[in-house]
Amino acid sequence: MIDIKFLRENPEAVKENIRKKFQDEKIKLVDEVIELDEARRKTQQEADDLKANRNKISKNIGALMQQGKKEEAEELKKEVAREAEKLAELDEKQKELEEKTNKIMMVIPNIIDPTVPIGKDDSENVEIKKYGEPVVPDFEIPYHTEIMEKFNGIDLDAAGKVAGNGFYYLMGDIARLHSAVIAYARDFMIDRGFTYCVPPFMIRSNVVTGVMSFAEMDAMMYKIEGEDLYLIGTSEHSMIGKFIDTITDEEKLPLTLTSYSPCFRKEKGAHGIEERGVYRIHQFEKQEMIVVCKPEDSKMWFDKLWQNTVDLFRSMDIPVRTIECCSGDLADLKVKSYDVEAWSPRQKKYFEVGSCSNLGDAQARRLKIRVKDKDGNKYFAHTLNNTVVAPPRMLIAFLENHLNADGSVDIPEVLRPYMGGKTKLQ
Repeated sequence: MIDIKFLRENPEAVKENIRKKFQDEKIKLVDEVIELDEARRKTQQEADDLKANRNKISKNIGALMQQGKKEEAEELKKEVAREAEKLAELDEKQKELEEKTNKIMMVIPNIIDPTVPIGKDDSENVEIKKYGEPVVPDFEIPYHTEIMEKFNGIDLDAAGKVAGNGFYYLMGDIARLHSAVIAYARDFMIDRGFTYCVPPFMIRSNVVTGVMSFAEMDAMMYKIEGEDLYLIGTSEHSMIGKFIDTITDEEKLPLTLTSYSPCFRKEKGAHGIEERGVYRIHQFEKQEMIVVCKPEDSKMWFDKLWQNTVDLFRSMDIPVRTIECCSGDLADLKVKSYDVEAWSPRQKKYFEVGSCSNLGDAQARRLKIRVKDKDGNKYFAHTLNNTVVAPPRMLIAFLENHLNADGSVDIPEVLRPYMGGKTKLQ
């Protein structure tokens, strides 16, 4: 959510930003907000004037009572009562105008960084850099679930009977590999100075609307029936929510945390053939990283965060590349975003394994995450998040890139301590 003062003073800039995101239907909302805000401020002024007059009358009542002029004092008391009723009406009107304004402001997209490429959708995202040499072996690579099945490592049929499509059982060495990657990613981030955290896996609605747009919420979140609780789609949601309505001393920034959690997603919409298996599922586990920092530091932290994911994958000998999301592919709260994509030797192309986002002060403004400087001034923090690793997709990249012609899978050196010293899966 952008600053309403900025919108009030720069309506054309906000409209141009909406055009860059190809959401022209929202342009009219800017004028609606300005009208509502003007009415709200007018109501506020009227209420302030009434309060000032009421205070003045109250003093006069005291003076009249001291002078023994009780009848005149009683008349003034009646006037105070009438103004109290009027004030209650104005307060109610102001509350209604604020709610309408905030509802619209939640829909107006955040101001994107000037470096973001302009494009309508993910087909116009821009490759930034490749890391590692993508290799296509001289033998056929089976689909990832076929590789897992050869190790008796996955059971989709049983999961379908128990929970439906979009779930799986992992077993044996494949399940161990899954846990090994999570444990390695946890220690990797701790070694880089991040504090490890296991957050709540459910959050309240005010946190949900604080961390994401309504469109994302509808497409992703599972609601707990009969309660004001949602299952998290990623631990970023509860990790950012951890700082709701807080004021942090500036010298304590940045706050850098890495969190483990299961993730639950509806995954609405139709998907292609490459999204069967464990590519796009309703339940998975993930290691995440989040940063709460000063506004002037968020660009620096953005580059550090996506680089962490690149370094993690390269430490496991998996080629990756970074992709910058164009304006039309950015979620409404995001200022700038990179995807990290891993090489798929079977598909002979890259696919997304992580997403790094700078949200500016949008989440902080919604959740009232503030910072206090040495002079006592308060301002909104900037928040960032990035995927360290999500093993379902990570397993696809891992198995394809380390598969040998004889069907064995090599274990990189960094993972061997987490796999009981194994160098191969046979």
